[in-house]
Amino acid sequence: MDLSNPLMQTAERLSTQAAAAPDDGGLLAAAVAAVRAAGAVMLARFDAQARTPDDLAGVVRAIHANDDASLAVARRLLERARPGAGWVDDELEGGALPDGEWWVFDPVEGNVNHVHGQAEWGISATLVRDNQPVLTAVYEPVADRLYTAVRGSGAAYENGVPMRASKKTELKAAIVTTGQARPGETADTYRRLGASVTAMLNAALVVRMTVPATFQLGQVAAGQIDGFWQYSDVRSGLAAGALLVAEAGGRVTDTRGNPWTLASEDFLASAPGVHREAVQALAQVA
Repeated sequence: MDLSNPLMQTAERLSTQAAAAPDDGGLLAAAVAAVRAAGAVMLARFDAQARTPDDLAGVVRAIHANDDASLAVARRLLERARPGAGWVDDELEGGALPDGEWWVFDPVEGNVNHVHGQAEWGISATLVRDNQPVLTAVYEPVADRLYTAVRGSGAAYENGVPMRASKKTELKAAIVTTGQARPGETADTYRRLGASVTAMLNAALVVRMTVPATFQLGQVAAGQIDGFWQYSDVRSGLAAGALLVAEAGGRVTDTRGNPWTLASEDFLASAPGVHREAVQALAQVA
């Protein structure tokens, strides 16, 4: 870790300040500094011409190496900013957490894209308090795009500019999106995912399918996409994205329209005006 780097010096200073005055605004500044510092390291490792090894083992090794490089930068900064908070960095893990505060950190969200030379990857840090996401910072290094939100502030931001969910009022005019949350899901999850895509193809204007989840949820918050659903409880992408969408005025529930929590089995976030129709479309999926 190069502590002479100005970006790292800033991150070190902000994490120390946040620990001294641990309000959520100060913690957000520290989280932003941490994801930017880790993002700079990962951008230096990124090669748009990269072609990964031909076998799964080689892909997995590259993914783990990326995770290790990002964690080496960010973990110490975030733990210094909030001493005593728990730590979760398994990007495929899901479910509710024990009470208290936890950093939910994704070292390289969209890691599989990074190792394949694709630009859709980033770093996210979300502070969860008693199973409620309370602040998040999501950085996309290739685009130099930063999403931020603090719970209850009434706004989410893209590079400092407030975002609002779209004003669409009918699903047939909407762009909606989903994605495979992780490899190795159950056959029933894959069946539901396929059936839901068919249902949305019949109900919406355009259906997209890609990863990672947080990038799509950032676009829901910004009003560029009208809805996102996923049959998964993967925590890191959904916790960050749920907060961004909620603070941008969107609706966040499970696919049946019930309040979403970290313990929910599935997820739906959308513009308010198309939420009811989205729930109805997904109700066709048993």
